[in-house]
Amino acid sequence: MVDMTSTPPPARRPSSHLDPRIAARLKRNADGLVPAIAQQYDTGEVLMLGWMDDEALHRTLTTGRCTYWSRSRREYWVKGDTSGHFQWVRSVALDCDADTVLVKVDQVGAACHTGERTCFDADVLVENADSGVAATDQ
Repeated sequence: MVDMTSTPPPARRPSSHLDPRIAARLKRNADGLVPAIAQQYDTGEVLMLGWMDDEALHRTLTTGRCTYWSRSRREYWVKGDTSGHFQWVRSVALDCDADTVLVKVDQVGAACHTGERTCFDADVLVENADSGVAATDQ
């Protein structure tokens, strides 16, 4: 009898073609992923956060389009393939600890799955940092 209540095993992802010098620097979480922040290249607007493994990063670096690993669907997805809201890569950088990727993009259309331009404008916790008053306190 199969136990249907247990957590499914992690999806098998293909081995990566990521440059070994880059792969050696990455600090991944227990699932082999690093957070990837997408930022509008010319305005600095933070658009979204996705997750990349080595292969998603390799695809992002070599195709010029952002590729992420979907933790819920357990598959790769290229931003814009289904929505038409593309992210064209302008630059890719690692943070100082090599545990986060910053992808500066030219965003076409909405970045958020809700249809909004950014994922970070719906639930503002602090409106005016100088006042020390949280938006929820007002």
